[in-house]
Amino acid sequence: MRIPDWIVYVLALGVVLFVFLPDEEDAMAPESPPGEVLRGEGRPLPPPSAFDERILVQTDEPMDGTGSAFALNRQGQWLTARHVVDGCDDVALEVQPGTFVPVRARRVSEEADLAVLYTGRAPRGLPVDAGRELTIGTQGFHIGFPQGQPGEATSKLLSRSRLIIRGERSSEENVLAWAEQGRTRNLSGSLGGLSGGPVIAADGQVIGVTIAESPRRGRIYTTSPATLAKFLAEEQVENSDASTPRPYSIQNYWSQADRLRREKVVVKVVCRVQ
Repeated sequence: MRIPDWIVYVLALGVVLFVFLPDEEDAMAPESPPGEVLRGEGRPLPPPSAFDERILVQTDEPMDGTGSAFALNRQGQWLTARHVVDGCDDVALEVQPGTFVPVRARRVSEEADLAVLYTGRAPRGLPVDAGRELTIGTQGFHIGFPQGQPGEATSKLLSRSRLIIRGERSSEENVLAWAEQGRTRNLSGSLGGLSGGPVIAADGQVIGVTIAESPRRGRIYTTSPATLAKFLAEEQVENSDASTPRPYSIQNYWSQADRLRREKVVVKVVCRVQ
């Protein structure tokens, strides 16, 4: 019996759609980047050196703005970048559009671009691994609220740098430099507002806090694990009740990021200056 032509056409179209349309998990993943060749990829990251790249950041007077933060434990301790909340008269966490949780207290580091916020409770904490040995080319996933909107980027660890802050506050610290490899398709332009958000390794553990970017060079800068570990120890921050880490990849990090925001574990920080 001869198969009608229309059935043949439908079957052929189905094959074409199956082959060429991305599945749901890949739909929001970034396009394949041109890829920056990282010298020494796979080798241990060298210790800080006097020859490390130096990055100068000039800070202005505090003003209204937004950043990102993430929960460390159910007791309501949240980690963010110091410059997100420094000089603010009022700080709140926007846990969902139009819903704010006031920050009861905050403590900022005098040595690093880090701050811990206290709200009294949180849904759960993200697991932090600030003691691991990193290698060049380590994949990182940066999650938060760039430009005040949900968004995320992915990068590969490039080198160490020396961050020099001048202006309202002066400090210097060793940081990590990451080469941006892509971002979700709905995000373009500056990553400003991503500061204070976590950088998460492929195994799902937090290894730093995003603190700066260089759009022209395609660089993202984060705290070093040693700096993060020291600050958490000084502030006696507990992370023992953190959730079990989940794996991250180029294919799923956008959906993992959405889950963290939906569960109110990664939130927007709102600064108000009177």
